[in-house]
Amino acid sequence: MAQLFFRYGAMNSGKTIEILKVAHNYEEQGKGVLIFTSAVDTRDEVGYVSSRIGLRREAIPIYEETDVFEIVKNQDKEIYCVLLDESQFLHKHHIYSLAKIVDELDIPVIAFGLKNDFRNEMFEGTKHLLLLSDKIEEMKTICWFCKKKASMNLRLVDNQPTYTGEQIQIGGNESYYPVCRKHYFNPPSLEEGI
Repeated sequence: MAQLFFRYGAMNSGKTIEILKVAHNYEEQGKGVLIFTSAVDTRDEVGYVSSRIGLRREAIPIYEETDVFEIVKNQDKEIYCVLLDESQFLHKHHIYSLAKIVDELDIPVIAFGLKNDFRNEMFEGTKHLLLLSDKIEEMKTICWFCKKKASMNLRLVDNQPTYTGEQIQIGGNESYYPVCRKHYFNPPSLEEGI
């Protein structure tokens, strides 16, 4: 029986690497997968999932008007798994389409994304994944400043922490650090180093 999985973690927790690994495992056995990503993510190029260690792969971009269910339903090959990167950027209707893929097409869906933004608030996609997912799993990484588990994302502007601004600002290590709760609220001076 297919299920909807949500695997979340702070920045740098290996979400994209996991997508590429899962896709490889299915395809090595001759089983088709579809990889989607939010068109909002333009760090590398729209329509690609890219890891920080340099691995990348083409993916189907999801725009606001994209009907994910119809794309999966109309494939001319059998699909064994649907994988999504940057799922926090999706809209409510996309998440309901993912649930429909699981329930009506009996295809497992694994969505990867952030739980909370730099203001420590939920994204729209995350909220609905938490509501609809059959299984929710945390992917762990360590705080940029200590050895504790990172559970938050610290945004930097001109190398200074910020807690206000637009929810979505695409960036990597130049803009965000994965941090524990303590260092989210009290980050060390970034000029002093770690």
